[in-house]
Amino acid sequence: MTAAQNSKNNSASKNSKQFSFEFFPPKTPKGEENLRKVHAELSKKNPSFFSVTYGAGGSTRDGTLNTVLEMNAKGICTAPHLSFGNDNEDTVLELINQYKAAGVTRIVALRGDTPAQSDASQQSISANQLVEFIRKKTGDHFQLEVAAYPEIHPKSESFETDLQSLKAKFESGANSAITQYFYNPDAYFYYLDRCQQLGIDKPIYPGIMPIINFTNLARFSKACGAEIPRWISKQLEAYGDDLQSVQSFGLEVVSQLCYDLLKGGAPGLHFYTMNKAEPTTLLWDDLQLSEM
Repeated sequence: MTAAQNSKNNSASKNSKQFSFEFFPPKTPKGEENLRKVHAELSKKNPSFFSVTYGAGGSTRDGTLNTVLEMNAKGICTAPHLSFGNDNEDTVLELINQYKAAGVTRIVALRGDTPAQSDASQQSISANQLVEFIRKKTGDHFQLEVAAYPEIHPKSESFETDLQSLKAKFESGANSAITQYFYNPDAYFYYLDRCQQLGIDKPIYPGIMPIINFTNLARFSKACGAEIPRWISKQLEAYGDDLQSVQSFGLEVVSQLCYDLLKGGAPGLHFYTMNKAEPTTLLWDDLQLSEM
């Protein structure tokens, strides 16, 4: 039994917390069927919302749209991720209006990744500009989430410029933020302190990545700028191809991380599911989130 289980009564009530799950749009019929099963399983946890990612330059536009509309129709709010990418305002507005007409009430507004084949001279439209655009066209219809980076966005010039970027998103009309995943709770709490010093008082929800496969995690973390603390990476390396030990240790580490975050006052958790139910379900049950 973990510290999370032993001390669950010290955590704030679930009613004051927001728990959400993130998916990516499947690319094959088999992937679609798998995601339907995962969605059904995680729906039993009654999260605040689901979200669905959006590929670089809108490369998954139709997949994201179809996945969001199907999930949203099943009763739990589902938020599309959205960025301008290579699209013009008319294309983005048409997509936003489709979501609005379908009863979608949340959007995760991002700058987004630039497609590899894009013209090098093309300027990315920032997340705060997208937030401004959505507010201008739809008023307060959407709850707007944006991205935050406790360990600094890999393309930011400095910690300070990264903080100013988040502040601009909120000043443009964002309601709350979801962080890149991390494994050091001190990084998150320090980030909150710095945000408060800048007058940022909106909720910033920690992004949580279950540890399933160390090789994939290390590669992805290097690309997105998420740090894996040395003590964690060394232990995971020692397990080698023993996936059962990797996942058991990962559950222990990430469960304790979640517990520390909630105990320290985090307003909730956003789980990166990787379209798998079990890793997130194990964390949820270990933390006894349904009992909060």
